[in-house]
Amino acid sequence: MGLRRLAAAAFAVLALLVMAPAFGQTGLTSQQAAAVAAYDRALADFKSILAERRRQIDAKERLPNLPGQALYLARVAVISTYKDLTDAIPSRIGKPNKFEIPPAYFDAAIEPLIDEYAALFEIMEAPPAGAQKSPTPFKDVVDLAVAIARAKGLASHHAEIAGRISLGLFYAETNGKQNVRNARSNTYMGSFQTGPSEDRNGRKKWDKIKGDIAAIDPELSARDDKEEARARGTDHRFNHWTNVRDGLMNAHAEIFPEIPGIVKTLPDPIDQMKLFQLIQIVPTPTRSALKSGDLLNYRVSSPTVMKYLRNNSIFAFGQADRARTSASFREILAAMWLFNRKFEKAMAKYSEIKAR
Repeated sequence: MGLRRLAAAAFAVLALLVMAPAFGQTGLTSQQAAAVAAYDRALADFKSILAERRRQIDAKERLPNLPGQALYLARVAVISTYKDLTDAIPSRIGKPNKFEIPPAYFDAAIEPLIDEYAALFEIMEAPPAGAQKSPTPFKDVVDLAVAIARAKGLASHHAEIAGRISLGLFYAETNGKQNVRNARSNTYMGSFQTGPSEDRNGRKKWDKIKGDIAAIDPELSARDDKEEARARGTDHRFNHWTNVRDGLMNAHAEIFPEIPGIVKTLPDPIDQMKLFQLIQIVPTPTRSALKSGDLLNYRVSSPTVMKYLRNNSIFAFGQADRARTSASFREILAAMWLFNRKFEKAMAKYSEIKAR
């Protein structure tokens, strides 16, 4: 019995020696230790706000104004501090993750937390009562974009590219969910997440080309008449058809004629979608870049533009990214990796629609 106790004691000492570096973070510089502590705090805060929102929703409590904002900021902090951590300790870069986030920015072990994050947003952004959904929401996006592009003078091949790009915008804005609200904004709503002024502007522009649309595609024009009648007296942003139509007309339709040149500069369909998403995020500099004749090397340095990019998950994560004061469009497109998965889904859905 004495030998057994001695062996057990020796094994316990050995286990402590092996585990000591993990518990004590021995060998870390002060900068590395600070990075570890910052990530641990951010992760604890993220878990806490996730748990709080889940409790409130399950208890049917009234949620605070913009209930998704705190969740969003907590998620940004987790990704940011993890990037700072892996910059300080490269060995902490782990395996790939199902969200296709670069491993230097994200620990695959916390995938379930992001699943819960998405589930909470789906609840908080559910369409309001009375929202007018479509049985063919994805096809609607493609059909409308193709018709608009043809009315803008594009040949059929390039008009189809406009349809594919627009489907990407639908996924970028709402993950392909129609008529959703916005848990981070009281302004932007619907399938294409437009504000009231954007919706009105899009309707005015549509009215100007309605006759051309009717000549090109009478069936689509007839569908539009039915949706207009259906949406009369309501917020047009919560009719899927009219919100997509007006969202496209507001800003993107005027860029459709440039698709032939865009395709030559950006042969990758996902890059094409990214560029049109930038029309949504930073329209003025994106138009200037397109007009410059050197799209990829066109550089933006306005603090306001950089702020808008960061608010849309571009150069938003980690001290090194956030310290940037300027970027070329080549760098901006590369930094839009958080959109990749959404655009891949759009590509797959587009192929499915075309196969029918």
